[in-house]
Amino acid sequence: MRKQRAPILFPITLVLLGIVILLNSFLLIDADVVSLWPILLIIIALQVLWRGDLAPSWQAQTFGITRGSVESASLEISSAEIDVRLTSLQRAGRLISGAYTARSRPRLAVRNNHANLVMRRGQTWLFSLADWDIQLTHDVPWVLLMSAHLGELKADLRGIVIERAYIASGIGDIDVTAPDELAGLIDIRSTFGDIHLTIPEGVPALIRITASPMCRVITDDHPFETDDDGEFYATPEYVPDQPALNIQAQNTFGNVLLSIA
Repeated sequence: MRKQRAPILFPITLVLLGIVILLNSFLLIDADVVSLWPILLIIIALQVLWRGDLAPSWQAQTFGITRGSVESASLEISSAEIDVRLTSLQRAGRLISGAYTARSRPRLAVRNNHANLVMRRGQTWLFSLADWDIQLTHDVPWVLLMSAHLGELKADLRGIVIERAYIASGIGDIDVTAPDELAGLIDIRSTFGDIHLTIPEGVPALIRITASPMCRVITDDHPFETDDDGEFYATPEYVPDQPALNIQAQNTFGNVLLSIA
């Protein structure tokens, strides 16, 4: 995730370009101003690296929505090329908060005490590339749908009540920390990119992995139990026919990395 910094790159660059053009206009220097256009491409690239966005006014801005009488919620995130980070919200009284595209807010609809939140890339500024940082309350159960075409998805689900979750990326890594309490089905899918799945220590979990021949399953030093075909991986605390996390992971070109922490 890109870190936001003070807006100094654009002003300095514009001042320098203005000085060059001014001196060239008064024939104080001999320069072909038109030939300097590749510098603009360099400026744009540096701006994205430095600020995470094309212009200071398009950066992500903070938002917050109070919980009110909401008893359950669903969140749909379709971020395209934008990186997304999702964690648990510690502040009481709010349903969701974080940083979202400037001049945009998540779409909210509440019916029968159920909140439906939608965050779609297509409804934000086209040239705004700032990351989305989202925190969810731990007081209500969530149905979570996260998808990206090119962006990186990070979801730390500890402390969040998950009714079910679907997290998918076309091209980009997915990093998921599973809930530290029992939850509904968690489905993780990637086409091009690695899947990093971390199970909190002491939590029983059964992970079913569907991997193509181009995908490898890599585990850390913790003793995962697995079947002969390498399709099912279980944490040491898993006991058949007893409640446990149910996780599915599917990858085509990339690795699936399992760890316990």
